[in-house]
Amino acid sequence: MDINTVTSFRRARTRDDLALAPGEIFLGGGTWLMSEPQPQATGFVDLTTMPWPDLEITAEGLRIAATCTIARFVAWSRSSEVPADWTAVARVPDAANALLASFKIWNTATVGGNVCQSFAAGSMTSFASGLDATAVVWTPDGGERRLPVAELVTGNAENALTRGEVLRAIEIPAHALRSRMLLQKIALAELGRSGAVVTGRIDPDGACVFGITAATEAPTVLRFDGIPDAATLADAVGAASRYYSDPLGSADWRRGVSIVLAERIRAALEEGA
Repeated sequence: MDINTVTSFRRARTRDDLALAPGEIFLGGGTWLMSEPQPQATGFVDLTTMPWPDLEITAEGLRIAATCTIARFVAWSRSSEVPADWTAVARVPDAANALLASFKIWNTATVGGNVCQSFAAGSMTSFASGLDATAVVWTPDGGERRLPVAELVTGNAENALTRGEVLRAIEIPAHALRSRMLLQKIALAELGRSGAVVTGRIDPDGACVFGITAATEAPTVLRFDGIPDAATLADAVGAASRYYSDPLGSADWRRGVSIVLAERIRAALEEGA
């Protein structure tokens, strides 16, 4: 789409370049930004030219640059670069396939852009929040703040970023990457946008974490000391807040299918325990 209000374009190469002028907005992959009018925008500041390594393996875990494309993340997840005990990385393709997007979109869309767009069905958010990822946010005053990805997304297409803040990276802790993780999704239409995405994992210490996205307006994270029994999990998933209705599914349907998906994951995790 032609964004006919935009009269300027800048490539950011240093942190100083991230200071926004009136009317400027940040551009990542732009796959959503270019899909509809942006009447508030008079200029784009391209983040993809920042010298950020796509993926970094650190002593603490994995650091994903906000500008890393989904295609690059998927390719890495299937490569020999992944530490052998980071078993949760195998779910990256599942998360990518939960997006209503073609592989051509994957080549341009970014992991950080998917999180920052903050749509309920954003499955990079599903993956990150399901693994207790932290959002590293650069503030306009030159500082930095950190918060869980599950708290960065505050609603459907709403988040905790203020004007001028930039998502620099998403950091996933090593203990979560060593977990046994599963992801399941459902949509009303075979190729439709996800109506519910549920993740579940068992950490090396036996703790069990379930995540609900797409079905709720913001990520829901449920924690248990071990694998819960079916009734306990169903009660917890059913009691989660902010299930919502739209043309792609009612709140009651989303609640019901989330319970079913969570139970499938619970049973599979228990079977493999």
